Amino acid sequence: MTRVLVVDDQFLIRAGLVGLLQAAPGFEVVGEAGDGEEAVRLAAETLPDVILMDIRMPGMSGIEATERILAQAGGRPPRVLVLTTFDLDEYVYGALRAGAAGFLLKDSGPERLLAAVAAVDGGDALFAPSVTRRLVEAFAIRQVPASDGGTPPDLGVLTSREVEVLELTARGLSNLEIADRLYISEATVKTHLNRTMTKLDLGSRAQAVVIAYETGLVVPGGGGSGGG
Repeated sequence: MTRVLVVDDQFLIRAGLVGLLQAAPGFEVVGEAGDGEEAVRLAAETLPDVILMDIRMPGMSGIEATERILAQAGGRPPRVLVLTTFDLDEYVYGALRAGAAGFLLKDSGPERLLAAVAAVDGGDALFAPSVTRRLVEAFAIRQVPASDGGTPPDLGVLTSREVEVLELTARGLSNLEIADRLYISEATVKTHLNRTMTKLDLGSRAQAVVIAYETGLVVPGGGGSGGG
């Protein structure tokens, strides 16, 4: 059973999402919030597996709420699936950078939404990775490195194989496609990616894609700068 917290400042949209999830087998709505502050509080109280997070809300935005929720999470952090009205949204880029697991358009059909929630809950792959890559490409080149005041992660802590897996992930390949390309098993790909995320202190596959672009491992509109 996937436990879901629904966050949206528009009542009708929120009610529709809650109704859809409650009617579908395998999902349990553990709470609903109308703003970012309430989302942070309910996330701590209900410990959801997945959070459907509206990105543009009055007061605390979905970006800030995502940052706070992931920062305070203990054990297995929730997977944040950002909801947006259009796919090239700089706010969504900020949320992915903050650790959101992926995003979904608000006009997506019921089956697509349920599949997206299940996908991010499994932590296996981004939902529509090529679309997420396109979003990252659109904004990563405009970012100043370490714009949040920190320092870019050091990819030197990664093994050469981990760098290859990160690069191919950022280029939009699935785990199975990466396995075929590198002649390794899909399980080994997952292991390399999980180790990469641990070494770089990343919370999601989407965040790894962002880092690959911001460090120059992959360049927008092109292939990777490394080999493989």
